[in-house]
Amino acid sequence: MFPDSELAKKITMSSSKAAYVITYGLGPYFRDDLVATVAQRLDMLLRVQTAEQGTKRIEVNPEDSSSVLYEKALDAFQLQAPKSYSLFRTRDLKGVVPPGRETLKSLKLNHGDMIYLFKKDAQRGSLTQGKGEFLVPNTSRDATGNKSDVSSDIYTANTLSDVIEDEVDRVLCEINGQIEREMNPLLCRHSKTNKCVHCIPIDPWDEQYLQEKEPPIKFLSFHSYMRKLRSGVDKGKFVFLDDINCQIIPGCAEHPPWPNGICTKCQPNAVTLSRQTYRHVDYVSFQNSSIIHNFLNFWRKSGFQRGGYLYGKYEVHSDVPLGIKAVVYCIYEPPQNCSANQIEFLDDPDEELVDRLAQYFGLVRLGWIFTDLLPEDMTKGTVKYLRGAETFFLSAEETITAAYLQTKHPNMCKIAKNGSFGSKFVTVCATGNKENQIHFEAYQISNQGMALVRDQCLVPTHDCPELAFVKESSSEQYVPDVFYKFKDEFGNERTQLGRPLPIEYLLIDVPSGFPKDQVRFFDKHSKEAFPGCNRDMVGEPHNFATVAQYFKQFTDREFFEAVSDFQLLVALAKLDVYPLLNYRGAN
Repeated sequence: MFPDSELAKKITMSSSKAAYVITYGLGPYFRDDLVATVAQRLDMLLRVQTAEQGTKRIEVNPEDSSSVLYEKALDAFQLQAPKSYSLFRTRDLKGVVPPGRETLKSLKLNHGDMIYLFKKDAQRGSLTQGKGEFLVPNTSRDATGNKSDVSSDIYTANTLSDVIEDEVDRVLCEINGQIEREMNPLLCRHSKTNKCVHCIPIDPWDEQYLQEKEPPIKFLSFHSYMRKLRSGVDKGKFVFLDDINCQIIPGCAEHPPWPNGICTKCQPNAVTLSRQTYRHVDYVSFQNSSIIHNFLNFWRKSGFQRGGYLYGKYEVHSDVPLGIKAVVYCIYEPPQNCSANQIEFLDDPDEELVDRLAQYFGLVRLGWIFTDLLPEDMTKGTVKYLRGAETFFLSAEETITAAYLQTKHPNMCKIAKNGSFGSKFVTVCATGNKENQIHFEAYQISNQGMALVRDQCLVPTHDCPELAFVKESSSEQYVPDVFYKFKDEFGNERTQLGRPLPIEYLLIDVPSGFPKDQVRFFDKHSKEAFPGCNRDMVGEPHNFATVAQYFKQFTDREFFEAVSDFQLLVALAKLDVYPLLNYRGAN
């Protein structure tokens, strides 16, 4: 190598250093050079997108003229009158690709590039008031003339750059994410300022590192998953996240609408459930134990089960590479019908008010919590062990409810096709463990489970809480087949139709707990806490008398400690005598 270089002839290095130079220096250079050389000599694929027909791929040669590109693009969409259309590099009508003899190579169009096809005199769907925004019409018409929704393949008016992600996502995007390693005293033979293959930083999705953690990390964080998808040679150029679709794509002109016709173009694919390798939230942390004690007081006084919404913040979780934790600051209990074995949430006229009050403190709705507690020994304070591998972790009805709530709180994501993917919304169940003590189990529902519930394909069974049932197709709705895989008694992998469907195929467990050094954002006092919302059935109404009785515990100097209670602030905000939100300074 380099026989004409006197300097190269005098270079000497150890075997480990030579391996490092070849692997991380020369190797990537020659690989990229080879890929670039081959790409120049082969045909390439370009993606062409329209507002009304979605995206199609066309095969061209770098030496083809732009006029050939126009012809192939119009043929792909079965369009006529080539002079009525123009191609652009961006959605905002910048970087026009003019038709002519100029080659695609000279126009610097590369393999995989996206270009946009607009009609010059567009009336609807592509251009509006001279702005190059991709718009989704409210309705379209199918072959029978009936109105129907447009295909999910069309982009919405908000482009990916307009998606506003959560603050924690923006913070994690700025973090390198590489896991630093110390020098190995047995394998590293270099100075402290150098690195070798045994001590260079590793990727946050490294399986060996995750398994060697104590306790082992079973799921990638969502940001690690996205980094892994974008770690290839193309740096994620073609990566877009998209939820599965379980509904017929409307507007197909090849046949009458369902149930009178269906084809492979509009029919949703069958779904085979697979284990999700990542989770959107990696840990649920309660700021302090008083949050839970106040919530459980309702069950202690009534013996009835209770549900509530968790409010707090999403923060970076340092124990998981690029992880996210949900930190719970308080629990709000909406109106509900409770009994010893069920909870029914009612319409909440104060839902918007509570969300506004939480936003004033920078808090968002993180998830929901419910109890499943039956006392075993009242004198010892023990509860029955009800949930586990022998029975179930979440019932089918609870799972469907959790998935429904997750669809109402989507996770905004810039590389998702429709601007959102999955959800950070968590489910927490307070139940008894094997030691008959109250503990908390947190879960999320997989993206596949969310899609099945969103498209109304899943229902609970009547007598088996651990089983759900995939609906059968009817004249009102087409439901695709849903399969799951399992191993039989001989160790063979088999595929089974999800009628019924074991609910654990949709569950993702999330660790939960309390920090060693507990802090208090609310309840900064040691007095009796203000009762939770909507507890009239246990004699704890939110009225002026309850507020006055609560303030009797405090002196005038303890006013700020007294009002540092979220339940009290909700009560004050609802009081007709002195509505708090009207005087808080910002609406």
